[in-house]
Amino acid sequence: MHTVHAVMAVKQIGRAKSRLASVLSAEQRAQLVLSMFTDTVVAAAAVPELVSLTVVTPDPLVAARAIELGAHVLDEPPAGADPLNTALAAGAADVRDRHGPTALLALQADLPALRPSELADMLAVAAGARSVVIDHTGTGTAALLVDSGAPLSPRFGADSARAHRADGAVPLAGHWPGLRCDVDTPEDLDLVRALGVGEFTTSTLREFGFTSHRGDPVRTVC
Repeated sequence: MHTVHAVMAVKQIGRAKSRLASVLSAEQRAQLVLSMFTDTVVAAAAVPELVSLTVVTPDPLVAARAIELGAHVLDEPPAGADPLNTALAAGAADVRDRHGPTALLALQADLPALRPSELADMLAVAAGARSVVIDHTGTGTAALLVDSGAPLSPRFGADSARAHRADGAVPLAGHWPGLRCDVDTPEDLDLVRALGVGEFTTSTLREFGFTSHRGDPVRTVC
């Protein structure tokens, strides 16, 4: 696809990443979420084909950081039982209200090891009306891509890879470890550290004392 507009949804960071509670305090988890979001946005913004980013969030810290990074911010709409997909659908509608029919990318906001080259390659190989990047667990969704003629129709949540495939999304094959690795558990955190995370997540984890004997690789955006 030649040009794509991205959408991310980020909830209140004070309530995020509860599965990391065994290794991080609530305050640390909130700081990590903001750092991972920042590194994800920085990597995505380095991809020329991605011409805009809309962030849907109720969190003022996330909103302020998104604006600093050049993103358009939309307040989270009333969501009921499905806040993530409601937020992504609202972001998609807002993008098309402002830009007209356009390809859309729903991207997870916690991809601290994402390389711009991975995202650019994924956009280059995507074909058809709807594509999905399945995450490293094999059950979740790292990214959902639709062309200008298709609704976003996000199905993020438990077993979302199956749900997106059932809705017609074609799984994309590619060696994109940073794109496929979102962070929900301590094991995920170990995995992205081994891949090399962006500078904001690196700084935050070092502040928390997450170091290894050989040093963690740092992902650079170039």
